[in-house]
Order: sequence, then structure tokens, then C-alpha cells
Amino acid sequence: MKYISTRGQSETRTFVQAVIEGLSRDGGLLIPERIPDLSDQLTTLKNLSYPKLALEIFKPYIEDEFSIETIERLVNQSYSVFTTPEVTPIRFTDSVAILELFHGPTLAFKDIALQFLGNLFEEILKKDKNPLNILGATSGDTGSAAIHGVRGKDGITIFMLHPKGKISPIQEKQMTTVLDDNVVNIAIEGTFDDAQRIVKDIFTDLDFKDQYHLGAVNSINWARVMAQIVYYFYAAFQFQKKYPNQPIVFSVPTGNFGDIYAGYLAKKMGLPIEKLILATNENDILFRVINSGIYKIGNVAETYSPSMDIQVSSNFERFLFDTFGKDGDLIQEKMDSLSQTSEFQLSQEQVQSVQKELLAVRIDNDQTLKTIKKYYDQGILMDPHTAVGVAAAESSSYKHVICLSTAHPAKFSEAVIKATGEDAEKPASLEGILEQESRCLTCSQDKDAVKKIIIEKLKSIK
Repeated sequence: MKYISTRGQSETRTFVQAVIEGLSRDGGLLIPERIPDLSDQLTTLKNLSYPKLALEIFKPYIEDEFSIETIERLVNQSYSVFTTPEVTPIRFTDSVAILELFHGPTLAFKDIALQFLGNLFEEILKKDKNPLNILGATSGDTGSAAIHGVRGKDGITIFMLHPKGKISPIQEKQMTTVLDDNVVNIAIEGTFDDAQRIVKDIFTDLDFKDQYHLGAVNSINWARVMAQIVYYFYAAFQFQKKYPNQPIVFSVPTGNFGDIYAGYLAKKMGLPIEKLILATNENDILFRVINSGIYKIGNVAETYSPSMDIQVSSNFERFLFDTFGKDGDLIQEKMDSLSQTSEFQLSQEQVQSVQKELLAVRIDNDQTLKTIKKYYDQGILMDPHTAVGVAAAESSSYKHVICLSTAHPAKFSEAVIKATGEDAEKPASLEGILEQESRCLTCSQDKDAVKKIIIEKLKSIK
């Protein structure tokens, strides 16, 4: 399998190159040149355990470069650290099915991809003598999941940017209390979009990227999206056992578009998904473009679902590439317009193509809290991001929607307490975390300042 850029100006890459490089050298995102069709294997796949299902879904993307035995070992190693053998269990209520994606080490859905990616990086570095220096930005959960995936691993240093004061206290502590020498946390004085822009700008400085062996861990990294495809298949199979005659519909709390893009790929691979509900909070740029065709960057609003407080959704570019008939020149034109004028527009035909796949719903802070309270009264506590997805599902005409529960509620005490009057019971991994020693640098929203931190750190470990 070869990997191509959404902007069409780079040479094809192998899977290993795509994983290590993260962002294409022309500034685009890497995607497989074709999506494998597993529709004739669904009967066999539906009875597999989560790790065995992951193996079958990963194989067509990477088996040219890794043996089946190696892929299986990496998969088993990655998911053995989850607290349930199901990895992503599904919980049925009278109105929705809740897909629990928070049973990994950092209690968020990012663990599902980043545990695998961390082990994959380590496997690749056994053959590659160069070090790997990971640069990423997080709106909350990616940072801790990535850090826990690579902490202490030989040959890997991770630099993780987050917006200062704009993630939950527990999300921050899950990153900054990891004191391993190969972990560098950087608080950016700005928003997540500022942090993400710095990362992209540094990656497009190809001389710097090559000199310092930079790799990506954000959802711009294809391997992360690939790993997330699995739980769509797994959830759909469990759902079909309970509701064999119901359409398969997913509601996905959406910020950077990586999670829902994985659902779109699952559909392309043959999973019979009828609709993907794209649930946004008040940072509703995706809601607006899907309903009006205008993608226009605005100011970031602070909400109770901070991991979704994003205006520039990177993975939307991958989806548009497919919608535009794999026209890299057209994607480049749209991205240039976004860079120069902070907006671009879709044609009516393009809007209609998008709406065939996605139903966009906007949920505000008040609806989020009401949804948490409603389900709390039924004995189910959910985090605010999950509540956005559940509220969006309930506002649609679909019944028994599968809602992605992206994080443990204990990570978002402010919203939970405001909605219910009580805090969530904390898992053992979070007990006392707010009082633990932490380490973090503060930096302006300037790429040269971040580059300086990278250079000084790497000099110190030579």
C-alpha cells in the first residue's frame, strides 16, 4: 500500500514513511492510495475479539512492510493495558447505545490509537538508527495519551504543546506530572488552533524537520486514524446483535475531525453505516460549512467540552479530498484561501456530497449540562464531550444511535459538578493527581520560540 498527499505535490510514501513523517512534505495530509473493501468479510469479522478484529483491519494497510506475527504482537501489546478485555465495550440504554472509549491508561479515546502508535514507533526504530522527536499539539486528551504511549521509550523524545489554561486541570496534570526525561510539555499562550498552527508551520520547514528527525503524533498521523476505524466495526457488530433490523448510525463529538473521519473510512471499507452525526459544541465551524458551504474561522469560544474548542479541523481536508474526487490542486486552492483569507467556500454540489455522509448538529453549553443531568438521573454519568454527542443524537430523527463516549467523566469535574451537584468518582489513576509534582514550560505562540526549546532539549541529550 502506498500513501499519497491530499495536495498532490509529493511523491508517494510507504506506510513506515507515512507514520514517521506524519505531515506530507507539500503540507498536505497522507492517505492510502486506495481503501480496502472488507464487505465480503463482515460475517467472519463480526465474531472476532477486539484485538483480532484490529489485526484484520490493519493488515491491508501495513502487511507489505510488517509480518502478520509482528502486527499481531503490536496489537496484543497495545490493548493488554486496557481495563476491559472488550477494549471498547458498548452500553445500551432505552434511547442510545454508548460506546465507551475511555478504558485505556489516560481514560480517553485517544489511548486506543496512541498506545498502538507508541509501540509502532518503537518497532520502527529497531531498524532505523535515527532518533524520533515527536512534536504535537493537544486540545486536551491527545497530549496525555501520546505521552503515556511513548514515555521512557529509547530513541524517542516528545514535545507536546497545549493551550495554557484552556484544558481541564486533570487533562493538564495527566501530561505535566509525567517526569520522564524524554517528555517536554509546553504551554502556549493562545488557543489550540495557535498550537496546531505552530506544529504545522514547523513541519513545513523541511530542513528543520529533517535535521531534527521530527515525527507527528496528532491525528494528522495516518496510523492514528487507521487505529480508530476498528471500534466502528466492533461497535456496529455488537449493535447488530441487539438491533438486527435497525440502521447503523453513529454520533461523534467532533473537533479536529479525526474520529468521525475514521467512521467515514469504516463505511468505505464496507461497514453498512447509514449516517454519521457530526456533533459540535459552540465552536461550530464544521456545522456551518456542512449546512452553508462556508468554512470561516471565527473566535474560539470556551465551553464545557474543551477538547472540541477548535476552529481549524485538520482532518476535514482528508474528507474533502475524497469529496472533491481526489483533486489535489483543488484542495491546495481551498487551503491557500483558508491561509490567506481565513475562509473558503464549497459549491452547492459539494455541500450535497458532504451532506450525504454527514448530519451536522450544534449543541450549546446549556444543552450539554442538561444532557449530563438527564442521564445522571437514570444512573449514567457521562463527560461533557459525550453529552454533546448524545444530545445531537437525540435531536435527530434516528433511534438507537451509537454515541461515542470519548472520555471518563472524572476528567471534567467542573461540568459534572455544575450539571449534577456532585463530582464523578475518580479512578485510582487520578487520585491525588492535582497535588503531584509537575513540569511544564510556558512559551509564546511563536514557532521560533518552540524551535529553540526543541534545539536546546536535543542538545542536552546528545
